[in-house]
Order: sequence, then C-alpha cells, then structure tokens
Amino acid sequence: MTAIEHFDPQSVPAVRVDHHLPPVPQGRLTAQALRDHFAQPPPWTPEIVRELRLPGRQPAEAAVLVPLVMRESQLTLILTERGRHLSSHSGQIAFPGGRKDAGDPDLVHTALREAQEEIGLHGSFVEVLGTLPTYITGTAFVITPVVALVQPGFCLHPNPAEVADVFEVPLDHLMNPAHHHHHEALLAGAQRQYLSMPWTDAQQRRRFIWGATAGMLRNLYRFLSV
Repeated sequence: MTAIEHFDPQSVPAVRVDHHLPPVPQGRLTAQALRDHFAQPPPWTPEIVRELRLPGRQPAEAAVLVPLVMRESQLTLILTERGRHLSSHSGQIAFPGGRKDAGDPDLVHTALREAQEEIGLHGSFVEVLGTLPTYITGTAFVITPVVALVQPGFCLHPNPAEVADVFEVPLDHLMNPAHHHHHEALLAGAQRQYLSMPWTDAQQRRRFIWGATAGMLRNLYRFLSV
C-alpha cells in the first residue's frame, strides 16, 4: 500500500470553512427544479476538475452515479462506504460507480451498470437527468458524474465484496457551503488540497465525505447555484 492509502484525512484540521458562501436555495433542490436545470443548463464553470496526479498511473475512463432519492420531505443522496478489506481507497465514502467496461455503450450505461452491481439499484427506479464535467482523480481516473433521480420503493443489495455500507445524506446539507471544509496536507511528497463535507446521521454516526466525492459534490453545488 502507498503512503496515501495509509493517510487519515480526518486527522488534518480544516484550514477554512465556506460560511461566507450562500447555500443553494431550497426551491432549486426539488425533483422538478433539477429536471428543469439540467434540461436548460445555464453557463457555469466547475470549480475542481483535476487532482494532483500520483506518479505511475495511466488514465482510465470511469463513471459514477449521483443518485438523488425523492423522499417525501426532501431529496437525499445515496452514498456507499467502501469495504475496509479493499486494496485501494478502503473505507472511503463514494458514489456507486467504476471503470468503463469494453461492452458499455456509453458512460451513462457504465454508471447505471455499476450502481446495480455494487448496491443492487435497479435501473427501473432511476431517471437520468444529465452529467457533470469530468473529474480527474490523483489515481488518473477520468470520472463522469451521472446525476439521476431515484423513485422510492427500491430494495438495495450491497455487494459485500465492494461495499461495507450504504446510507443517505440530505441533499440540502451537501449543498450548503457552511459544511464544506478545506484541508491541506503533504502527501506523496507534494502539498495537496482536498475538501470534506462531514455529516452526522440520526444514530450519531459521523460520515467523513472527502476527496473526489466531495470535489464532485462541490461542482454540483456550483452548477445548482447559477
């Protein structure tokens, strides 16, 4: 394992929190408002498109699903906790998704296939809204985030070979920059910056959302803020 795999992102204090930025208005965080926003996207610029690349990695196409569940009171985001036995990114919070297979006709298909394989989310419950700009990780994955609405009534079956847990986070929590923490750390011989969006659930379990997942959510915040 590399030094970055042993790194504990929660051990690094935040250098700042974006209390000064406004949250996305509640009126934009509804299913219909998101449909309208993706149908006619305004001009905007993603804030984070590339992490500092680690040496010795070849680029690979990948896609993740950003699944927003239409709960009665609000939209929530399905996230996974990667298994701690995995050789890379173990225990991290992630979107369902993965590498594009040769048989995938496009990256939307990749995201939907991976979501079904990882957590058992059937495509019949999913309404794809659109995609966000690609996000390039330090491990050279070129990720296309596929944003979708999810109709309640699904039954998830997480794959124990990949997923330790599946949970939902209120979208309005993630779209409020008062919960966006900036960190800096020396990793693999270079100074790196990363975001985190901590969330504590009703059982007082703290979920530390950081890295690429937080970066893509920050871009969703920028998109919905214009």
